[in-house]
Amino acid sequence: MTTSILNYKELPIYERIQLVEDILDSIAEEKLNNLRLSTEESNELHRRLAAHQADPSSGIPWEQVRATS
Repeated sequence: MTTSILNYKELPIYERIQLVEDILDSIAEEKLNNLRLSTEESNELHRRLAAHQADPSSGIPWEQVRATS
């Protein structure tokens, strides 16, 4: 589908829905390609995982985290 964004309101609903789906798909593809952790972020993630594995009781249940945020 090739259409100008300027005239999207003139499209039938099913084509506008397809346009939105195409846009969301393109965003998802771009995001997946750009989701690379830096070395520092990767090291921190591994450090935190190792700390949790060494002491699983140090974790907080998700429900508790959500309740405090």
